[in-house]
Amino acid sequence: MKANRGQIEKALDAPSAALRFILLYGPDEAASQALVRRLERAMGPGAERVDLDGSTLRDDPARLADEAASFSMFGDKRWIRVHGMGEESLPALTALLEAEAAGNPVIAVAGALKATSKLLKLTLDHKGALAFVSYQPDARESEQIAIGIAREGGLRLSTELARRIVDLANGDRALMSGEVEKLILYLDAAPDRPREATAEALDALSADNPDTEVAPLVNAVLGGDLKAMHRELTSLSEVGASMASVIRPLLTRAMLLANIRADFDSSGRLEGAVEAAGKAVFWKEKGVVTRQVRLWDATGIARVIQRLAQAERATRSGRGTGDLLVRHELLTIARQAARER
Repeated sequence: MKANRGQIEKALDAPSAALRFILLYGPDEAASQALVRRLERAMGPGAERVDLDGSTLRDDPARLADEAASFSMFGDKRWIRVHGMGEESLPALTALLEAEAAGNPVIAVAGALKATSKLLKLTLDHKGALAFVSYQPDARESEQIAIGIAREGGLRLSTELARRIVDLANGDRALMSGEVEKLILYLDAAPDRPREATAEALDALSADNPDTEVAPLVNAVLGGDLKAMHRELTSLSEVGASMASVIRPLLTRAMLLANIRADFDSSGRLEGAVEAAGKAVFWKEKGVVTRQVRLWDATGIARVIQRLAQAERATRSGRGTGDLLVRHELLTIARQAARER
């Protein structure tokens, strides 16, 4: 069946055993991934997630139906996520929809599909399946998306600031989410302690306001290259760059590593996890990002994010003390990464 926005949100927020399969497709893959996360929240943090991909289903068409009917080893909820589903997965989807029992929800992201797609037709024609297409949002819709992301994190975002964030991210939902998350961290916002976003905070953090090029420093710190880190800090000091300009891109990279690491830990496929991050990973940086993900486990990168957020707040209390604290934190982070190399 074809779903509208209200129907897909209802299905994701309250998963039903009667609905065996959800297909998310269309050119806006970031929007599709956001809907997957909506189901993940509904299933709860204790739910077991099984990750599959199109090639796996092509080689083993019975796998999808088997996973959908299986019980969790620990009695928790269970759901199946499929990356990169295409026409090669048609036998697997047919087996799932024709099986006597399923029970565990299956959600798949397929990207852009032609109207003649047999996979799409089967989903649209079956009462136990739901299909939803995501198109690239226009400027006004993008602003509302940014405001909604901020609201979930306890941040009140004006239309004017939302418009700036949309422009910064060129309308890319994943990048918009990253910009909003930085604001949430910077202002120490949360659902139980809402904050008002300000132009000053966005000026300090936004991607269009870099004081200097700090990418080499980001890679040196998170890659554990102490010599390169000291060299880059010296260069930044010589041009009078503030430590606040250093933390912003470091936080962005750390949050990216955290997201990729979570996917990697769940699926066991690092390359697939990096690819799933989409445009958030610049193609020239894929090798560097992959190596950094290997260095940091989930607990370690979460601690890095916490340290950087604390240092970020310290830079606002007094430049001298704040800058010294930032340098200390960067050294601590780089040393930890160096030990894991």
